[in-house]
Amino acid sequence: MGTAISPNQIDARVSDFIEKPRKMLIDGKWVNSVSGKTFPTYNPATGEVLAQIAEGDKQDVDIAVKAARKAFESGPWSKMSATQRSKLIWKLGDLLEQNVEQFALLETLDNGKPLAVARAADVPLAADLFRYMAGWANKLEGTTIPLSVPYTPKAKYLAYTLREPVGVIAQIIPWNFPLLMAAWKLGPALAAGNTIILKPAEQTPLTALLLGELIMEAGFPDGVVNIVPGYGETAGAALAAHDDVDKVAFTGSTEVGKLIVHAATGNLKKVTLELGGKSPNVVFKDADLDSAIAGSASAIFFNQGQTCCAGSRLFVERSAFDQVVEGVSAQAKKIKVGSGLEADTTMGPLVSDEQLRRVVKYMDIGMAEGARAMTGGKKIGEKVYFVEPTVLVDTKDDMKVVQEEIFGPVVVATPFDTPEELASRANNTVYGLAAGIWTKDLSKAHRTAAALRAGTVWINCFNIFDAALPFGGYKQSGWGREMGKDVLELYTQTKAVCTRI
Repeated sequence: MGTAISPNQIDARVSDFIEKPRKMLIDGKWVNSVSGKTFPTYNPATGEVLAQIAEGDKQDVDIAVKAARKAFESGPWSKMSATQRSKLIWKLGDLLEQNVEQFALLETLDNGKPLAVARAADVPLAADLFRYMAGWANKLEGTTIPLSVPYTPKAKYLAYTLREPVGVIAQIIPWNFPLLMAAWKLGPALAAGNTIILKPAEQTPLTALLLGELIMEAGFPDGVVNIVPGYGETAGAALAAHDDVDKVAFTGSTEVGKLIVHAATGNLKKVTLELGGKSPNVVFKDADLDSAIAGSASAIFFNQGQTCCAGSRLFVERSAFDQVVEGVSAQAKKIKVGSGLEADTTMGPLVSDEQLRRVVKYMDIGMAEGARAMTGGKKIGEKVYFVEPTVLVDTKDDMKVVQEEIFGPVVVATPFDTPEELASRANNTVYGLAAGIWTKDLSKAHRTAAALRAGTVWINCFNIFDAALPFGGYKQSGWGREMGKDVLELYTQTKAVCTRI
């Protein structure tokens, strides 16, 4: 039984959705797990059980993979034209847009983020992603290639390439942007003609399951999209190791990403990974400091700091350091921390007790190593998962809080003196996901962008996402890219065809 929700907080459809035990979607049908087990998902603003979810494991994964294989090899999906696929994906985007309020409420209840953020960003961006990818479905073209074969000089050949889907795809998504990450994964895979088994994070499975209802409503054939909730150690591991899965796409921590790679070696399935980050955010003294302060605060405190590309290392040119750090600290103190359903909340709770303990531990370690909190540094209250927005100074580059991903609203701030020093220190990390640069000198901005080892560099802005803009990391921040044209390369494979004429 789910937690009672006040009628003035949540509409009837969402209330009904969370009150009933949620099943998994396999082969076009909502089914219980083979074991009959369920697991709870919690409201992080209260710590109470929100809903009960069917708990998938290896047996359920086997059934889902078989359904996806059948849909790919012999179902109507395999015979559908690219334009027909495009229409279905576009319709899914339309249906999502028509249900913004339900999805935003469900995301806030399950993840904790402010309702205004889910309503304005998560759901519209997901709908836009489906529409963008729908446009690519009938534009995945091959090429013709002129041949000059030296050992058959008189022969003529017609050679061309085909772009074909990879096949059955396992997609494992995280809890920080549950709906948006589902869209990032599903959109390009569907546009390319693949079939999918989606495993949402066990902490936040609800919007993926509601999206499954829209997938059925849109008219996708049975088995094209299967949604199997469950734990990473069971359902996730079974998907990563499954010999009839052709590719696994994972978003999450670098530690788990390495386990995914190891599990995938059995049949050498293709792997793409969008992993962790410890992104540098650089403020030069000639920046518009008011904009840089506001942008730097947003870079770390957006989504409770639970963002893989968060600007968690703040580098400020020395003469502007005190002003910027004091400004970011002042911004942090203005943040209203509370339930995402409260209208004035600007930062919700962390997603879980596990995540709360992780963030608090890092703050304690940082201060034990000599860091000082300009603001924050503590848990809020005795119950549930709220922490103070935190700015740490007096940090050194070898501290754990500087080198390791905290995944919470904690920024470490340090001064720098020269662009050369800055580049070396900013790149001194195993990660390379994103970076921010604030300066009025565009030549300096572009020189710095070229020097930073990161998959995305924002100049005089941060956390700007668009379905057309590729996103992904250097180094241990991952393999491959999400979004844009680049992602479609990772959900297709090239076949060369050569015939003598």
